[in-house]
Amino acid sequence: MATGFSAKAASALALPVAPLYGAFLSYFIYHPPRRPYHKIPADLGLTSTDITVPLGGGGRRLHVWLCAGDPDRVVVLGHGLGLSKSASLAHAKMLHEAGYTVAMFDHRNHGKSSADRACWGMSDRHTDDVVAVVKHVRGMAEYASARIAVYGFSISAFPSFYMLRRDGERPVDAVVFDSGPALELRPLFRNFLAADGLPIPGPLRKGPSRKALEKVASTAAVAMLRVQWPPAATGAYESTPMLFLAGESDTMIPADGVRALAERYPLAEVHTLPDTEHLQGVKTHPEVYAETVLGFLGRTMKR
Repeated sequence: MATGFSAKAASALALPVAPLYGAFLSYFIYHPPRRPYHKIPADLGLTSTDITVPLGGGGRRLHVWLCAGDPDRVVVLGHGLGLSKSASLAHAKMLHEAGYTVAMFDHRNHGKSSADRACWGMSDRHTDDVVAVVKHVRGMAEYASARIAVYGFSISAFPSFYMLRRDGERPVDAVVFDSGPALELRPLFRNFLAADGLPIPGPLRKGPSRKALEKVASTAAVAMLRVQWPPAATGAYESTPMLFLAGESDTMIPADGVRALAERYPLAEVHTLPDTEHLQGVKTHPEVYAETVLGFLGRTMKR
């Protein structure tokens, strides 16, 4: 009882700083500490070329691993927020073994890509990352006429989805999403906090301080996106085939939220993987996962 009382007292005393720490966490979400690559393509038997993709002004660059395969079929892979392209290597191997050329990239502030200290317009900035890699690949002579799919993961599935609203860009031929995106944004960030994916000091983990921190962090994180969500089912959203892979046991981005978004778009398919947590489908059901993804791409990327 004394311990419980002490925790409540500490939480109450920390309440004045909880909103400030919540604001810090909203920035931290988009600017996480960089993780070293836990594997590289060669570890999975993949031959790759390092490519740097210019990203607007200021000398910024995105770092890409390009694994050459069929020059007529290319898949561009992102990664989850706070991770790096090494987290997508299993997916890349699956695709490359099926003959696809695979381009894995680090989002800004991740892996070997450039830093971007901005805290506003994060949706457009991360969408710019996806668009830049697609345009760069299309600018390479061997892939100039290729059919291209984009493959997004977790929170970073949102910009991969959002790129379809770029009317001035040549549309991609298909999109695949693993563990996102979902219809509502604020619950996503609350779930991210609940999963202990962020550093939170003890006095702010419970009680009134926790509630204040969560409210500020989730509200600020959504505001920093400056996004119109969900996108209207017009233009490329009407004509682009979409595959959504959702984990039945995903508490970060629950399958219900994924289905609620997907049902708005006429060419969207949803595949729910039983007993599967966030981003774990390729591990929990490797055969079904591969069959679903490769079957979808085989249908949608035909010439």
